[in-house]
Amino acid sequence: MTAPHYPTTPDGRYFVVRGRLWRTSNPDLPPDERQLLVNQLMTARRNVGLAKKAGDPEAERSARADVDAAKRALGERGPVWWSDGAPDYNRKLAANTPYADWYAALQQA
Repeated sequence: MTAPHYPTTPDGRYFVVRGRLWRTSNPDLPPDERQLLVNQLMTARRNVGLAKKAGDPEAERSARADVDAAKRALGERGPVWWSDGAPDYNRKLAANTPYADWYAALQQA
């Protein structure tokens, strides 16, 4: 089974899942640092699942905080990683953003 392909906006700032924009990781992160952060993110996500399964709300809160910290370090949350002053459309429907025409063209292809 192959991984699904999610289209990336022409400026590389977002990928689209079910019509919604999700911020990509900062492309300027050094590869080793990025991989370390991705590993931390995956561990934190696993820990969220384990805490939920164990019924441990404190461990779940802690694991969710670790997920948030990793996503912020990757540039997927928090301050944007680009410097041109463009606003953040993270989690917005592509059709309701300046990417609407680009996204509509994808749907027709």
